Amino acid sequence: MATLIAIPILGVLLILQTAVISQIPLLRGTSDLVMVAIIAWSLQKTVKTAWQWGIIGGLLVGITTALPYALPVFGYLLVVGMVLLLRQRVWQVPILAMFVATFLGTIIIHGLSIVVLRFTGTPLSWLESVNMITLPSLLINLLVALPA
Repeated sequence: MATLIAIPILGVLLILQTAVISQIPLLRGTSDLVMVAIIAWSLQKTVKTAWQWGIIGGLLVGITTALPYALPVFGYLLVVGMVLLLRQRVWQVPILAMFVATFLGTIIIHGLSIVVLRFTGTPLSWLESVNMITLPSLLINLLVALPA
């Protein structure tokens, strides 16, 4: 049941991410609501469906992005694996784990995207990509990860 509920939840977050949040960039960076939701779900101690959420989120994002289809799936699975390792190590301070996972997850996803775009021939400057896209996205994702 927890796997099936991922489709509408991540679908609504993806719609918000692509239709609303992408229209409010900081420099050229935007928030990754799907990644933050997958991280928050994966950090819960009783959750056993984190890998499935990572796959579903990656497939949904893969449909909407211009990047190769498998890149978001691979990236989100790396993030889920990192979060599950982090959950075992930093279990006493969940807010710290959320911030560390969001920080590292953003770096992983953006790093993979930059590397793949460079290999496919897109002329990207590493420094400009990090300064204009990754760092602002990192700040926005950390703000989104704040508990209400």
